Amino acid sequence: MRLSARNQIKGTVLEVKTGATTSHVRVDIGGTVMTSSITNEAVDDLGIKVGGKVIVVVKASDVMIAVD
Repeated sequence: MRLSARNQIKGTVLEVKTGATTSHVRVDIGGTVMTSSITNEAVDDLGIKVGGKVIVVVKASDVMIAVD
């Protein structure tokens, strides 16, 4: 796979919560958990399952930081 996004992080799927149209996929990336919202169709097409190895790809035009 060749991809322009530079933020690619390998991880392991911890959980897949399937909703009506969207799934929330929780991925362990070395002790930190990231969650992605993707379509149920994408979960099926990619064969995403708990324990599976995936690559989290972060592509954003803006990254904001807030303090309280």
